Amino acid sequence: MRFADVYRLANANLWRTKLRTALTTLGVIIGIGALVSMVSFGVGIQKNVTDEITENELFTALQVTPADLDLEGIMSGDVSAMAERREDAASLDDDAVERMRDLPGVTLAFPEDRFPATLRVGERETRASVQVLPAGIGLHSPFDELSAGRFFETDVERSVILSPRVLREVGFRLDAPDRASGTRESGAGSDRRTVSADSLLGREVKLATSVIDGRRLALAAVEGELPVRQVETTLTIVGIRERPTGFGTASFASDVIVPSGTAAEIPRLDFTSAWDLLRPDGLDRGYVRVHVRAQSMQDVYSVRDEIRSMGFSVLALADQLEAFRRQFLILDTMLGAVGTIALFVASLGIVNTMVTSILERTREIGIMKAVGGSEGDIKRIFFVEAGTIGLVGGALGLALGWVVTRVANVVMNYHLRPEGLAAVDLFHMPAWLLLGALSFSVLVSLLAGVYPAARAARVEPVEALRHD
Repeated sequence: MRFADVYRLANANLWRTKLRTALTTLGVIIGIGALVSMVSFGVGIQKNVTDEITENELFTALQVTPADLDLEGIMSGDVSAMAERREDAASLDDDAVERMRDLPGVTLAFPEDRFPATLRVGERETRASVQVLPAGIGLHSPFDELSAGRFFETDVERSVILSPRVLREVGFRLDAPDRASGTRESGAGSDRRTVSADSLLGREVKLATSVIDGRRLALAAVEGELPVRQVETTLTIVGIRERPTGFGTASFASDVIVPSGTAAEIPRLDFTSAWDLLRPDGLDRGYVRVHVRAQSMQDVYSVRDEIRSMGFSVLALADQLEAFRRQFLILDTMLGAVGTIALFVASLGIVNTMVTSILERTREIGIMKAVGGSEGDIKRIFFVEAGTIGLVGGALGLALGWVVTRVANVVMNYHLRPEGLAAVDLFHMPAWLLLGALSFSVLVSLLAGVYPAARAARVEPVEALRHD
Protein backbone atom coordinates (compact mmCIF):
# COMPACT_ATOMS: atom_id res chain seq x y z
CA MET A 1 0.00 0.00 0.00
CA ARG A 2 1.36 3.40 -0.99
CA PHE A 3 2.04 5.98 1.70
CA ALA A 4 -0.45 8.36 0.05
CA ASP A 5 -3.19 5.73 0.50
CA VAL A 6 -2.10 5.12 4.10
CA TYR A 7 -2.23 8.85 4.85
CA ARG A 8 -5.65 9.22 3.17
CA LEU A 9 -7.15 6.40 5.20
CA ALA A 10 -5.60 7.64 8.46
CA ASN A 11 -6.80 11.20 7.82
CA ALA A 12 -10.31 9.99 6.99
CA ASN A 13 -10.42 7.97 10.22
CA LEU A 14 -9.41 11.03 12.29
CA TRP A 15 -12.02 13.25 10.65
CA ARG A 16 -14.67 10.58 11.21
CA THR A 17 -14.41 11.12 15.00
CA LYS A 18 -13.78 14.88 15.09
CA LEU A 19 -14.68 15.48 18.73
CA ARG A 20 -12.61 12.60 20.09
CA THR A 21 -9.66 13.54 17.90
CA ALA A 22 -9.92 17.20 18.96
CA LEU A 23 -9.96 16.33 22.66
CA THR A 24 -7.00 13.96 22.26
CA THR A 25 -5.08 16.63 20.34
CA LEU A 26 -5.97 19.19 23.02
CA GLY A 27 -4.22 17.03 25.61
CA VAL A 28 -1.06 17.06 23.48
CA ILE A 29 -1.38 20.83 22.98
CA ILE A 30 -1.55 21.44 26.74
CA GLY A 31 1.34 19.06 27.40
CA ILE A 32 3.64 20.67 24.82
CA GLY A 33 2.54 24.16 25.91
CA ALA A 34 3.45 23.37 29.53
CA LEU A 35 6.73 21.76 28.50
CA VAL A 36 7.81 24.68 26.29
CA SER A 37 6.73 27.33 28.81
CA MET A 38 8.61 25.79 31.70
CA VAL A 39 11.79 24.96 29.82
CA SER A 40 11.83 28.41 28.17
CA PHE A 41 11.66 29.94 31.66
CA GLY A 42 14.80 28.07 32.76
CA VAL A 43 16.56 28.84 29.47
CA GLY A 44 15.54 32.51 29.77
CA ILE A 45 17.04 32.85 33.25
CA GLN A 46 20.25 31.22 32.05
CA LYS A 47 20.41 33.54 29.03
CA ASN A 48 19.82 36.66 31.15
CA VAL A 49 22.55 35.75 33.63
CA THR A 50 25.03 34.70 30.94
CA ASP A 51 24.35 37.78 28.81
CA GLU A 52 24.74 40.05 31.82
CA ILE A 53 28.09 38.51 32.69
CA THR A 54 29.27 38.59 29.07
CA GLU A 55 28.20 42.21 28.49
CA ASN A 56 30.10 43.32 31.57
CA GLU A 57 33.16 41.26 30.55
CA LEU A 58 33.01 39.44 33.87
CA PHE A 59 34.19 36.17 32.34
CA THR A 60 37.57 37.82 31.68
CA ALA A 61 37.71 39.52 35.09
CA LEU A 62 39.66 38.21 38.07
CA GLN A 63 39.70 39.41 41.67
CA VAL A 64 42.98 38.97 43.54
CA THR A 65 43.13 39.02 47.34
CA PRO A 66 45.88 38.30 49.90
CA ALA A 67 46.40 34.75 51.10
CA ASP A 68 43.61 33.40 53.33
CA LEU A 69 43.61 34.72 56.89
CA ASP A 70 43.09 32.74 60.08
CA LEU A 71 39.56 34.04 60.50
CA GLU A 72 38.80 31.62 63.34
CA GLY A 73 41.70 32.98 65.34
CA ILE A 74 40.72 36.57 64.65
CA MET A 75 37.08 35.99 65.63
CA SER A 76 38.26 34.46 68.92
CA GLY A 77 40.30 37.62 69.62
CA ASP A 78 43.74 36.19 68.87
CA VAL A 79 45.12 38.97 66.63
CA SER A 80 48.64 37.56 67.02
CA ALA A 81 47.44 34.53 65.06
CA MET A 82 46.81 36.84 62.13
CA ALA A 83 50.28 38.33 62.38
CA GLU A 84 51.90 34.90 62.53
CA ARG A 85 49.88 33.68 59.58
CA ARG A 86 50.74 36.67 57.42
CA GLU A 87 54.41 37.22 58.15
CA ASP A 88 55.39 34.84 55.35
CA ALA A 89 52.42 35.68 53.11
CA ALA A 90 52.96 37.65 49.91
CA SER A 91 52.03 41.31 50.24
CA LEU A 92 49.48 42.59 47.74
CA ASP A 93 51.33 45.88 47.19
CA ASP A 94 52.27 48.09 44.25
CA ASP A 95 55.11 45.78 43.28
CA ALA A 96 52.73 42.82 43.09
CA VAL A 97 50.28 44.84 41.00
CA GLU A 98 53.07 45.79 38.60
CA ARG A 99 54.09 42.15 38.20
CA MET A 100 50.48 41.26 37.39
CA ARG A 101 50.37 43.96 34.69
CA ASP A 102 53.43 42.40 33.06
CA LEU A 103 51.89 38.92 32.81
CA PRO A 104 51.09 37.69 29.28
CA GLY A 105 47.38 38.00 28.52
CA VAL A 106 46.73 40.79 31.06
CA THR A 107 45.27 44.03 29.72
CA LEU A 108 44.65 45.78 33.02
CA ALA A 109 45.47 45.40 36.72
CA PHE A 110 44.53 47.94 39.37
CA PRO A 111 43.91 47.89 43.15
CA GLU A 112 40.57 48.33 44.87
CA ASP A 113 40.71 51.87 46.23
CA ARG A 114 37.87 53.84 47.81
CA PHE A 115 37.79 56.66 50.29
CA PRO A 116 35.04 58.72 51.94
CA ALA A 117 34.62 62.35 50.92
CA THR A 118 32.15 65.20 50.81
CA LEU A 119 31.06 66.43 47.39
CA ARG A 120 30.27 70.17 47.29
CA VAL A 121 28.55 72.08 44.51
CA GLY A 122 27.94 75.68 45.50
CA GLU A 123 26.24 75.65 48.88
CA ARG A 124 24.97 72.09 48.57
CA GLU A 125 26.96 69.07 49.68
CA THR A 126 26.58 65.33 50.21
CA ARG A 127 28.72 62.50 51.52
CA ALA A 128 29.87 59.84 49.09
CA SER A 129 32.26 56.93 48.70
CA VAL A 130 34.79 57.81 46.01
CA GLN A 131 36.10 55.03 43.80
CA VAL A 132 39.53 55.28 42.21
CA LEU A 133 39.86 53.82 38.71
CA PRO A 134 42.48 53.97 35.96
CA ALA A 135 41.67 55.59 32.63
CA GLY A 136 42.20 52.25 30.87
CA ILE A 137 39.06 50.75 32.42
CA GLY A 138 37.05 53.09 30.21
CA LEU A 139 37.65 50.71 27.30
CA HIS A 140 35.88 47.91 29.15
CA SER A 141 32.27 47.33 30.12
CA PRO A 142 30.47 48.70 32.09
CA PHE A 143 32.49 51.93 31.70
CA ASP A 144 32.54 52.13 27.90
CA GLU A 145 29.03 53.61 27.82
CA LEU A 146 28.08 56.67 29.88
CA SER A 147 24.80 58.54 30.17
CA ALA A 148 26.62 61.72 29.12
CA GLY A 149 30.18 62.89 28.52
CA ARG A 150 33.22 60.62 28.41
CA PHE A 151 35.50 58.54 30.57
CA PHE A 152 38.93 59.76 31.71
CA GLU A 153 41.50 60.16 28.94
CA THR A 154 44.48 60.02 31.30
CA ASP A 155 45.11 58.94 34.88
CA VAL A 156 46.20 62.43 35.96
CA GLU A 157 43.43 64.66 34.61
CA ARG A 158 41.63 66.49 37.40
CA SER A 159 38.21 65.17 36.51
CA VAL A 160 35.33 63.35 38.11
CA ILE A 161 32.44 61.16 36.93
CA LEU A 162 29.20 61.39 38.91
CA SER A 163 25.96 59.43 39.08
CA PRO A 164 22.48 60.99 38.72
CA ARG A 165 21.76 60.01 42.32
CA VAL A 166 24.58 62.06 43.80
CA LEU A 167 23.68 64.96 41.49
CA ARG A 168 20.14 64.95 42.88
CA GLU A 169 21.56 65.17 46.39
CA VAL A 170 23.46 68.35 45.50
CA GLY A 171 20.42 70.00 43.90
CA PHE A 172 20.29 68.83 40.28
CA ARG A 173 17.70 66.71 38.54
CA LEU A 174 18.61 65.36 35.11
CA ASP A 175 15.94 65.97 32.52
CA ALA A 176 15.20 64.45 29.13
CA PRO A 177 17.11 66.17 26.28
CA ASP A 178 13.96 67.44 24.58
CA ARG A 179 12.76 69.42 27.59
CA ALA A 180 13.92 72.87 28.55
CA SER A 181 16.75 72.94 31.09
CA GLY A 182 17.36 75.35 33.88
CA THR A 183 13.84 75.21 35.33
CA ARG A 184 12.98 74.59 38.96
CA GLU A 185 10.70 71.91 40.31
CA SER A 186 7.71 72.99 42.34
CA GLY A 187 6.38 71.55 45.56
CA ALA A 188 8.61 69.42 47.73
CA GLY A 189 11.44 69.50 45.19
CA SER A 190 11.43 73.29 44.62
CA ASP A 191 15.10 73.60 45.64
CA ARG A 192 16.22 71.16 42.95
CA ARG A 193 16.98 72.50 39.48
CA THR A 194 16.06 70.46 36.43
CA VAL A 195 18.92 70.50 33.96
CA SER A 196 20.18 68.50 31.01
CA ALA A 197 23.10 66.16 31.55
CA ASP A 198 25.23 67.94 28.94
CA SER A 199 24.84 71.28 30.74
CA LEU A 200 26.65 69.85 33.79
CA LEU A 201 29.70 68.71 31.82
CA GLY A 202 32.65 71.02 32.47
CA ARG A 203 31.20 72.27 35.76
CA GLU A 204 33.61 72.41 38.70
CA VAL A 205 32.91 70.60 41.95
CA LYS A 206 34.86 70.39 45.19
CA LEU A 207 35.83 67.12 46.84
CA ALA A 208 36.47 67.56 50.59
CA THR A 209 38.56 64.90 52.35
CA SER A 210 39.77 64.55 55.93
CA VAL A 211 43.45 64.56 56.95
CA ILE A 212 45.30 64.42 60.26
CA ASP A 213 46.10 67.89 61.58
CA GLY A 214 49.37 67.68 63.52
CA ARG A 215 48.74 71.00 65.26
CA ARG A 216 45.58 69.64 66.86
CA LEU A 217 47.10 66.42 68.17
CA ALA A 218 48.25 68.01 71.42
CA LEU A 219 44.83 69.59 72.02
CA ALA A 220 42.83 66.51 71.03
CA ALA A 221 43.10 64.81 74.44
CA VAL A 222 42.26 68.01 76.29
CA GLU A 223 39.44 69.36 74.17
CA GLY A 224 38.03 65.98 73.14
CA GLU A 225 37.98 66.82 69.43
CA LEU A 226 39.35 64.69 66.64
CA PRO A 227 42.68 66.02 65.29
CA VAL A 228 41.44 66.18 61.70
CA ARG A 229 40.73 68.90 59.18
CA GLN A 230 39.20 68.99 55.72
CA VAL A 231 41.06 69.67 52.49
CA GLU A 232 39.22 70.61 49.30
CA THR A 233 40.22 69.48 45.80
CA THR A 234 38.63 71.10 42.76
CA LEU A 235 37.63 68.72 39.96
CA THR A 236 35.73 69.04 36.68
CA ILE A 237 32.72 66.91 35.72
CA VAL A 238 33.56 65.06 32.48
CA GLY A 239 30.96 62.31 32.58
CA ILE A 240 27.67 61.16 34.11
CA ARG A 241 27.10 57.45 34.62
CA GLU A 242 24.25 55.41 36.07
CA ARG A 243 25.32 53.04 38.82
CA PRO A 244 25.37 49.51 37.35
CA THR A 245 22.89 47.13 38.94
CA GLY A 246 23.56 43.97 36.94
CA PHE A 247 24.95 40.67 38.14
CA GLY A 248 28.55 40.90 39.35
CA THR A 249 28.84 44.70 39.02
CA ALA A 250 28.69 45.58 42.73
CA SER A 251 32.45 46.27 42.80
CA PHE A 252 31.93 49.18 40.40
CA ALA A 253 28.67 50.61 41.75
CA SER A 254 29.94 54.02 42.89
CA ASP A 255 28.45 57.51 42.75
CA VAL A 256 31.80 59.31 42.42
CA ILE A 257 34.77 58.14 40.32
CA VAL A 258 38.17 59.85 40.03
CA PRO A 259 41.30 58.88 38.03
CA SER A 260 43.99 56.93 39.84
CA GLY A 261 46.75 59.52 39.28
CA THR A 262 44.58 62.36 40.55
CA ALA A 263 43.47 60.32 43.57
CA ALA A 264 47.11 59.79 44.54
CA GLU A 265 47.47 63.57 44.92
CA ILE A 266 44.30 64.02 47.01
CA PRO A 267 45.16 64.25 50.74
CA ARG A 268 43.14 61.73 52.73
CA LEU A 269 43.19 59.33 55.67
CA ASP A 270 44.78 56.16 54.33
CA PHE A 271 42.54 53.39 55.64
CA THR A 272 39.33 52.06 54.22
CA SER A 273 38.73 48.79 56.06
CA ALA A 274 38.41 47.50 59.59
CA TRP A 275 41.21 45.04 58.77
CA ASP A 276 43.58 48.01 58.62
CA LEU A 277 42.79 48.82 62.25
CA LEU A 278 43.64 45.23 63.27
CA ARG A 279 46.92 45.21 61.37
CA PRO A 280 49.91 44.62 63.67
CA ASP A 281 52.58 47.32 63.74
CA GLY A 282 55.19 47.01 61.03
CA LEU A 283 53.16 44.58 58.95
CA ASP A 284 52.40 45.93 55.47
CA ARG A 285 49.13 44.37 54.46
CA GLY A 286 48.97 46.06 51.07
CA TYR A 287 45.73 46.28 49.14
CA VAL A 288 42.55 44.47 50.10
CA ARG A 289 41.75 43.52 46.51
CA VAL A 290 43.21 43.90 43.03
CA HIS A 291 41.13 43.75 39.84
CA VAL A 292 42.68 42.08 36.80
CA ARG A 293 41.31 41.93 33.25
CA ALA A 294 42.48 39.23 30.82
CA GLN A 295 42.46 39.63 27.06
CA SER A 296 40.19 36.64 26.46
CA MET A 297 38.60 33.62 28.11
CA GLN A 298 41.56 31.53 26.93
CA ASP A 299 43.94 33.79 28.87
CA VAL A 300 41.92 33.74 32.10
CA TYR A 301 43.13 30.35 33.30
CA SER A 302 46.82 30.91 32.57
CA VAL A 303 46.70 34.34 34.24
CA ARG A 304 44.88 32.83 37.22
CA ASP A 305 47.53 30.13 37.65
CA GLU A 306 50.39 32.64 37.38
CA ILE A 307 48.88 34.91 40.03
CA ARG A 308 48.24 31.98 42.36
CA SER A 309 51.86 30.98 41.99
CA MET A 310 52.73 34.43 43.39
CA GLY A 311 51.00 33.43 46.64
CA PHE A 312 47.65 35.18 46.23
CA SER A 313 44.06 34.01 46.19
CA VAL A 314 42.24 34.47 42.87
CA LEU A 315 38.52 34.47 42.20
CA ALA A 316 37.61 34.08 38.52
CA LEU A 317 33.96 34.00 37.54
CA ALA A 318 34.98 31.79 34.63
CA ASP A 319 35.74 29.09 37.23
CA GLN A 320 32.07 29.13 38.17
CA LEU A 321 30.89 28.76 34.56
CA GLU A 322 30.64 24.97 34.71
CA ALA A 323 28.90 25.15 38.08
CA PHE A 324 26.41 27.63 36.57
CA ARG A 325 25.77 25.30 33.67
CA ARG A 326 25.20 22.32 35.97
CA GLN A 327 22.76 24.28 38.12
CA PHE A 328 20.84 25.55 35.12
CA LEU A 329 20.79 22.03 33.64
CA ILE A 330 19.23 20.76 36.87
CA LEU A 331 16.67 23.60 36.78
CA ASP A 332 15.82 22.93 33.12
CA THR A 333 15.49 19.20 33.81
CA MET A 334 13.12 19.77 36.74
CA LEU A 335 10.96 22.20 34.77
CA GLY A 336 11.02 19.93 31.73
CA ALA A 337 10.01 16.95 33.86
CA VAL A 338 6.80 18.70 34.92
CA GLY A 339 5.91 19.47 31.31
CA THR A 340 6.83 15.94 30.25
CA ILE A 341 4.41 14.48 32.81
CA ALA A 342 1.61 16.49 31.20
CA LEU A 343 2.66 15.20 27.78
CA PHE A 344 2.72 11.58 28.92
CA VAL A 345 -0.76 12.01 30.38
CA ALA A 346 -1.80 13.20 26.93
CA SER A 347 -0.17 10.09 25.43
CA LEU A 348 -2.57 7.95 27.48
CA GLY A 349 -5.36 9.79 25.74
CA ILE A 350 -3.82 8.84 22.39
CA VAL A 351 -3.68 5.17 23.44
CA ASN A 352 -7.30 5.33 24.55
CA THR A 353 -8.36 6.94 21.28
CA MET A 354 -6.49 4.41 19.17
CA VAL A 355 -7.79 1.37 21.11
CA THR A 356 -11.35 2.67 20.91
CA SER A 357 -10.87 3.18 17.19
CA ILE A 358 -9.77 -0.46 16.82
CA LEU A 359 -12.96 -1.68 18.50
CA GLU A 360 -15.06 0.50 16.24
CA ARG A 361 -13.18 -0.46 13.07
CA THR A 362 -12.64 -4.19 13.66
CA ARG A 363 -14.80 -5.18 10.64
CA GLU A 364 -13.06 -2.57 8.47
CA ILE A 365 -9.63 -3.92 9.49
CA GLY A 366 -10.78 -7.45 8.64
CA ILE A 367 -11.90 -6.38 5.17
CA MET A 368 -8.54 -4.69 4.49
CA LYS A 369 -6.66 -7.84 5.50
CA ALA A 370 -9.06 -10.04 3.50
CA VAL A 371 -8.38 -8.09 0.28
CA GLY A 372 -4.60 -8.31 0.71
CA GLY A 373 -3.68 -5.67 3.28
CA SER A 374 -0.65 -6.72 5.30
CA GLU A 375 -0.04 -6.34 9.00
CA GLY A 376 2.55 -3.68 8.15
CA ASP A 377 -0.09 -1.66 6.26
CA ILE A 378 -2.46 -1.79 9.23
CA LYS A 379 0.33 -0.70 11.60
CA ARG A 380 1.32 2.18 9.33
CA ILE A 381 -2.26 3.50 9.27
CA PHE A 382 -2.40 3.66 13.06
CA PHE A 383 1.11 5.08 13.31
CA VAL A 384 0.18 7.86 10.86
CA GLU A 385 -2.95 8.65 12.90
CA ALA A 386 -0.94 8.86 16.13
CA GLY A 387 1.86 10.84 14.45
CA THR A 388 -0.63 13.32 12.97
CA ILE A 389 -2.13 13.95 16.40
CA GLY A 390 1.37 14.49 17.79
CA LEU A 391 2.44 16.79 14.95
CA VAL A 392 -0.68 18.98 14.99
CA GLY A 393 -0.81 18.99 18.80
CA GLY A 394 2.89 19.82 19.02
CA ALA A 395 2.65 22.73 16.57
CA LEU A 396 -0.38 24.22 18.33
CA GLY A 397 1.30 23.53 21.69
CA LEU A 398 4.27 25.65 20.62
CA ALA A 399 1.86 28.47 19.79
CA LEU A 400 0.14 28.05 23.18
CA GLY A 401 3.50 28.10 24.98
CA TRP A 402 4.54 31.28 23.17
CA VAL A 403 1.28 33.04 24.07
CA VAL A 404 1.54 31.97 27.73
CA THR A 405 5.15 33.19 28.04
CA ARG A 406 4.33 36.55 26.39
CA VAL A 407 1.36 37.13 28.70
CA ALA A 408 3.39 36.13 31.78
CA ASN A 409 6.21 38.45 30.75
CA VAL A 410 3.85 41.41 30.23
CA VAL A 411 2.21 40.84 33.63
CA MET A 412 5.59 40.53 35.37
CA ASN A 413 6.98 43.72 33.80
CA TYR A 414 3.75 45.53 34.63
CA HIS A 415 4.44 44.85 38.32
CA LEU A 416 8.15 45.71 37.98
CA ARG A 417 7.55 49.11 36.38
CA PRO A 418 6.22 50.85 39.56
CA GLU A 419 9.35 49.65 41.40
CA GLY A 420 11.55 51.50 38.91
CA LEU A 421 13.11 48.26 37.66
CA ALA A 422 14.07 47.73 34.04
CA ALA A 423 11.92 45.46 31.90
CA VAL A 424 13.24 41.93 31.50
CA ASP A 425 12.38 38.93 29.36
CA LEU A 426 12.52 35.83 31.54
CA PHE A 427 11.50 33.49 28.72
CA HIS A 428 13.61 32.42 25.76
CA MET A 429 12.70 29.97 23.02
CA PRO A 430 15.76 28.99 20.99
CA ALA A 431 15.38 26.97 17.79
CA TRP A 432 16.59 23.78 19.49
CA LEU A 433 13.78 24.03 22.04
CA LEU A 434 11.08 24.49 19.39
CA LEU A 435 12.34 21.69 17.14
CA GLY A 436 13.04 19.44 20.11
CA ALA A 437 9.57 19.94 21.60
CA LEU A 438 7.88 19.26 18.25
CA SER A 439 9.99 16.14 17.66
CA PHE A 440 9.34 14.96 21.22
CA SER A 441 5.60 15.39 20.70
CA VAL A 442 5.64 13.27 17.55
CA LEU A 443 7.89 10.66 19.18
CA VAL A 444 5.67 10.29 22.27
CA SER A 445 2.59 10.05 20.05
CA LEU A 446 4.21 7.33 17.93
CA LEU A 447 5.19 5.41 21.07
CA ALA A 448 1.62 5.75 22.28
CA GLY A 449 0.48 4.23 19.00
CA VAL A 450 2.71 1.15 19.24
CA TYR A 451 0.29 -0.96 21.28
CA PRO A 452 -2.86 -0.01 19.34
CA ALA A 453 -1.06 -0.60 16.02
CA ALA A 454 0.21 -4.00 17.14
CA ARG A 455 -3.26 -4.95 18.40
CA ALA A 456 -4.90 -3.87 15.17
CA ALA A 457 -2.38 -5.88 13.13
CA ARG A 458 -3.20 -9.05 15.12
CA VAL A 459 -6.91 -8.93 14.24
CA GLU A 460 -7.90 -12.15 12.44
CA PRO A 461 -9.78 -11.47 9.17
CA VAL A 462 -12.39 -14.25 9.71
CA GLU A 463 -13.19 -13.12 13.27
CA ALA A 464 -13.24 -9.48 12.15
CA LEU A 465 -15.73 -10.19 9.32
CA ARG A 466 -18.07 -11.90 11.82
CA HIS A 467 -17.79 -8.84 14.14
CA ASP A 468 -20.98 -6.85 14.35
